[in-house]
Amino acid sequence: MSVISSTHRNGVDTETMFATLDLIKDQPELARFQFRATNRWIGGAHNRSTIKGFYAAGGEDTSRGEAWELDAGEPAILLGTDTGPNPAEYLLHALAACLTTSIVYVAAARKVELTSVESTLTGDMDVRGALGVDEEPRNGFERITVSFRVTGNAPAEKLREVVERARQRSAVYDMVTNGVPVAVEVATA
Repeated sequence: MSVISSTHRNGVDTETMFATLDLIKDQPELARFQFRATNRWIGGAHNRSTIKGFYAAGGEDTSRGEAWELDAGEPAILLGTDTGPNPAEYLLHALAACLTTSIVYVAAARKVELTSVESTLTGDMDVRGALGVDEEPRNGFERITVSFRVTGNAPAEKLREVVERARQRSAVYDMVTNGVPVAVEVATA
């Protein structure tokens, strides 16, 4: 009797994933990445970011055929015309997406087949700081709450362990909770 085993779990090619991890362990210089975005003001609160190229594994990556365009704006109550999610909502999306992807990868590595992963994120903010009407409140979120509902072929405790390990490995979670230096440069005409 022959046993057929799939190297795909949760849509992830685990054979390739482990080979990539081994390669990066052997050649740490391949772990240096640089992601980029450009942004252009359209009008009012409407602006658009374009994302395409990035640096990875020792060179410029050209695998993306098309650029991603992401429109941002503000709701009417914040003087916008709803041309897209506002930047704070994009931050919630980035955090949710990174945690979810990390959960899927960790589960695949630990032989857990997922049925579903859903999350709800809330960010509480006192906008007086960002609007400049009061110096007391910070400009950004005071708190972010993430609630996951995860189902799969593992006991509840194992699924909780997968989520915890994913939280520990999530790049965006790290950036949000530990901060990251941001350099702002200005060119004028």
